[in-house]
Amino acid sequence: MSQRTSAAIANTLAGRRTGPFSAFLFAGPAVIASIAYMDPGNFATNIQAGAKYGYALLWVVLAANLIAMLFQALSAKLGIVTGRNLAELCREEFPKPLVWVMWVVSEIAAMATDLAEFLGGAIGLSLIFGWPLMDGMIVTAVVTYGILLFERHGFRPMELIIGALVALIGLCYLVEMFIAPVRWGEAALGLVTPQMPDAEALMISVGIIGATVMPHAVYLHSGLTQNRASPRSNAERRILVRFSNREVVLALALAGMVNMAMVIMASSAFHIGHSEVAEIETAYHTLTPLLGAAAAAVFLVSLIASGISSSVVGTMAGQMIMQGFVGFHIPIWLRRLITMAPAFAVVAAGVDTTYALVMSQVILSISLPVPMIALVLFTRRRDLMGEFANRRLTDFAAIAGATAVLSLNFILLAITFGVPIPYLDA
Repeated sequence: MSQRTSAAIANTLAGRRTGPFSAFLFAGPAVIASIAYMDPGNFATNIQAGAKYGYALLWVVLAANLIAMLFQALSAKLGIVTGRNLAELCREEFPKPLVWVMWVVSEIAAMATDLAEFLGGAIGLSLIFGWPLMDGMIVTAVVTYGILLFERHGFRPMELIIGALVALIGLCYLVEMFIAPVRWGEAALGLVTPQMPDAEALMISVGIIGATVMPHAVYLHSGLTQNRASPRSNAERRILVRFSNREVVLALALAGMVNMAMVIMASSAFHIGHSEVAEIETAYHTLTPLLGAAAAAVFLVSLIASGISSSVVGTMAGQMIMQGFVGFHIPIWLRRLITMAPAFAVVAAGVDTTYALVMSQVILSISLPVPMIALVLFTRRRDLMGEFANRRLTDFAAIAGATAVLSLNFILLAITFGVPIPYLDA
């Protein structure tokens, strides 16, 4: 951060600088975290949801996005108030055996995250240029590492790069909405009418939640805010939290609209006549005759931007998780090798890529309660948070959100092991 920016932040916190442009001084953390909610795992689950069930599961996307807003806001507040990130607090506050278990689960989640992100970028490159998938993965790895090198110049260049990619993804889906023949009335009804047609819809819904409320983003956001500014009083912390909450709402509202646009596009293009479409590659090839080459090209551009940017953010989060839980730092190139190894293994083994993407989101949903529960426990403690401890309504909403995710996970496990679920036809 430049001295000029640091001085402007200090003046804003002290009340000597006001105006609408002051908010831009604090913008960035939620923008970086929001890319986790537009990663290729979202493409896979949203295409399946829209193609098979039309607009029926849009309400799941909305509910997942609201839960994500709440937990990202809590994560940012934790970093601002305590000056520590979530992983560091887990290491300090929990018994060592539990910390090691949480770290292992979080590392598995980080690998599942990178699997989705890496495969998505590689699929997009292989489709748009006609390359073998392995070549697309190598290019994705090189580009991702190149972007990560900008982090040595401070957080602002990285925020600008990620922000530009977020804007590109949003622009792509804005274009798709003008191309696709959307039934807006049905879409609005699906957004506000909870329904669960069958057990497969439940599986996809859990995948949507796993792709929307991301474990690594919950960890990362607390770290992005912990050292951004140095508040000297609770009054200055309140200003930081207020700016942070506004950014979370705006950034995740954009991410939520992109996710809804994915489902709407898939429903409009595939649900009638092509409901069997469940793979990114099939979606691309089917879009060309249905909506034209422009729609298919825009789809791939958004997928590549999503894969590269989310892979960058996933690596940043993985580094923070490792450093927070076990207290040591490894070179960024080694971190990339560790997290992208499963993606190369999946491709080398010939596993269906879209199936791997969807299952990675299910793994994320199952690992999600670890940071969610820890975050609820920490942000409600007055000895840690002081006057910033969760109020009763916030506490209730956070507990309800975590309970909903846990319940869906138990139902998913029951379906996986063949246990019949009442009111759901498998």
